[in-house]
Amino acid sequence: MGPTDILNQTVDQFTPELIELRRDVHAHPEVSWNEVRTTDVVAAWLDKLGWDHRRFEPTGLSADLGPGGGPIVALRADLDALPVPDMTQDPWRSQTEGVAHACGHDVHVSALIGAAAALAEYDRQIGLPHRVRLIFQPAEEVMPGGALRLLTDGALAGVSRIFALHCDPSIEVGQVGIREGAITGASDHVKIILSGRGGHTSRPHVTEDLTYALGSLITGLPGVLSRRCDPRSGVSFVWGQVKAGNAANVIPSSGELLGTVRMLDASAWHDAEHLIRSIVADIVKPFGITAEVAYTRGVPPVVNEFAATERLRTAITDSVGEQGLTTTAQSLGGEDFAWYVETMPGAMGRLGTRTPQGPQYDLHQGNFRVDERAIAIGAKVLAHAAIA
Repeated sequence: MGPTDILNQTVDQFTPELIELRRDVHAHPEVSWNEVRTTDVVAAWLDKLGWDHRRFEPTGLSADLGPGGGPIVALRADLDALPVPDMTQDPWRSQTEGVAHACGHDVHVSALIGAAAALAEYDRQIGLPHRVRLIFQPAEEVMPGGALRLLTDGALAGVSRIFALHCDPSIEVGQVGIREGAITGASDHVKIILSGRGGHTSRPHVTEDLTYALGSLITGLPGVLSRRCDPRSGVSFVWGQVKAGNAANVIPSSGELLGTVRMLDASAWHDAEHLIRSIVADIVKPFGITAEVAYTRGVPPVVNEFAATERLRTAITDSVGEQGLTTTAQSLGGEDFAWYVETMPGAMGRLGTRTPQGPQYDLHQGNFRVDERAIAIGAKVLAHAAIA
């Protein structure tokens, strides 16, 4: 039997168990930094499959298999769920009130365990050509996130290349989308706290009209930013929350704006905070109010390196055939896999989860559902990426 047969047949053999694993993880979701049970379940599987593993605090683990002394190829899955209610009626729906795997991390975990099973069998029959490391990462859904913690803890020490898949409900099951270059955007949070001398709306001239200044920021900051940044960087500033005032005839003395800034260019991301602070100060200066900017750096863009993307392309065609390969659009959603590919070559693909002719579900929504055939597809692609 050749390498493809060993990997694919092993995944096919384990597929019923992988589906049950996914349903178990889905029924017991855990939010970021609380993935204790999920880590335990993964550890038990790795013990059964013969992988040496190392746990991290408070959650997450890595596992190694194969010869030492050479390059290490890493495969990554994320463990955490989201604080949203599960709105599905599946028998395996979440048993934890207000928490659900609405981003498909349960699929990521199951697919990586499937890859672990296939690679263990490959190592038994042929021998892995190099060491493979599995990364089961906590806290992808929060900032700064688990990737930075694992890098600090040495989880990626010695790794020369890294791969991951992410569920994509816009792509049909059986296909995996790839794209060289930026595939996701940088994502930062911006909070602006305004303060000034309020007063009666009949006398705006003796106040510092905070509400008018707030309105100027709402429209002015995104507009000026779009003219101060290279349009090829894909900068997008969107407000999510606006708070000021309690009465129609009172100019308030305080207010808040909360929003996110996203972009596809890493250099623009590094300059964004200084630029935004400067623009805010210029906009509010004529009003005499005070604007305090709280800028929270999130994640850089995920930039797929050329050689890693080609390796992922080969893994897809080798494991599921040319019909399994598709392209994917860029997204401005944030993903902390970006921290890994800032330090080493790597690539992330998009794993199709939509049933053909079926409804399309959105990520991060309580009704998110997947076609479970995606688990085996993901397992095969990841296993092939490890040895391609």
